[in-house]
Amino acid sequence: MKIIVGLGNPKSEYAGTRHNVGFSAIYNISDSYGIRVDAKKHKALIGKGMIEGEKVILAMPQTFMNLSGESVRELVDYYKCDVSDLIVIYDDISLDVGRIRIRKKGSAGGHNGIKNIISHLGTDVFTRIKIGVGEKPPKMDLADYVLGRFSKEEQPVIRQAVDTARDAVADIIKEDEDYAMNKYN
Repeated sequence: MKIIVGLGNPKSEYAGTRHNVGFSAIYNISDSYGIRVDAKKHKALIGKGMIEGEKVILAMPQTFMNLSGESVRELVDYYKCDVSDLIVIYDDISLDVGRIRIRKKGSAGGHNGIKNIISHLGTDVFTRIKIGVGEKPPKMDLADYVLGRFSKEEQPVIRQAVDTARDAVADIIKEDEDYAMNKYN
């Protein structure tokens, strides 16, 4: 079984923001595979289903970004999954808008949600799908930037990136991380 976690902030006011692109990816996967993500468990909204013949849990932590690790830890423990079965999808300001990067391990790179997950899991070895949201403009506050929305020009680019993230998840499940990294990075 794979646990696929999209990071974001709960509440409708954050929908569509740069920081919630992980939630957007989960909604896309949910729609594409007919998996309802509406059960409230493990400090998350979750849904169970199948992707490429594999059982999956789709999850959107409801703890707010900086405490995402609380939910991820509960999910991994409850479903008795190894962290090698975890895929985390989230925003990355060091990548151009719409660019995808897959990694099997690494530091938090300044992302507080990932930092909290690493802290709660005690390891930085888990699969990540980073979706580029672009670098913040000079003199702009980082929180204001990531909690801001995509421009009209960026919206089709980010929709395509979310589609690509969905396809990358399927390829990781069907093949493996290395295959997906070679295909999408």
